[in-house]
Amino acid sequence: MEDSYARSLWTVIEPLHLVTYFTPEALQANKDAGMKGFWMGYFGSRAAPMGPVPAGVVEATFYGFQPERVRKAVPDAWKYATPETLLRVREEAAAAALRRIAPGIDEVAAKAGPLLAEAVEAADGAARPLFSANRDVPVPADPVAALWQATTALREHRGDSHLTILANEGLSGIESVVLAAAVDGRTLEWITVARGWTEAELRAAVAALAERGLLDGEGAATAEGRAYRERIEERTNTLAAPPYRVLDAPEEMYALLLPVARAVNDSGELPFPNPVGLPRA
Repeated sequence: MEDSYARSLWTVIEPLHLVTYFTPEALQANKDAGMKGFWMGYFGSRAAPMGPVPAGVVEATFYGFQPERVRKAVPDAWKYATPETLLRVREEAAAAALRRIAPGIDEVAAKAGPLLAEAVEAADGAARPLFSANRDVPVPADPVAALWQATTALREHRGDSHLTILANEGLSGIESVVLAAAVDGRTLEWITVARGWTEAELRAAVAALAERGLLDGEGAATAEGRAYRERIEERTNTLAAPPYRVLDAPEEMYALLLPVARAVNDSGELPFPNPVGLPRA
């Protein structure tokens, strides 16, 4: 399997994971569990596999968020719901959302779930805290929830790998977000909404990236910046690919998950463009 196939698989795995942030089932589940607003639900539910960690751990593992946005949610989230509660409600809500959006998901889960679970077990957890924490989450008894948990672990494996590269490249959280937005044609105002950075912080990041030749004076990506970002994506594919080598036919896994991914993407419940840069499958 070529490393680039890891990105193809990500485009059909990521939508299954993302239902846990944007669907009515997930939003209501976090609210019912005691989370106060979207961001507490997001940080609490995503960080829950690591236990009741302090804000600094979430800042480090989530990387691209303005620290104050994190600290408004964590550690207060643990006062309202335990990580164990959030783990339970998030998998139940994700399974319910997937069954509503993609009625054939049970058949897909029966075929894809065990294979993706093998990929999870085959993955290297070194320097991948969010992945490792998700791998240690007990496999749900519900096959659809188990499929969702496997896709969640694998997307966090790719995410952890990506952040390792960004840190090694000397890109701060805000600089990595600004560069990605410039390459994708998204605005700085979008970053304020999606990641919480202030206008002054964004201007400083643009200046720093322009000094490296990655952005021009107007904040647009230069040819060098686009090539640089592409190299980062290629290196991310290389680090994300090994778990999928246990699959006898990764192209069949892609074909199996594609209808579900399309159903999620076409549901109108995921934003496009979105914070993770997911294209439509």
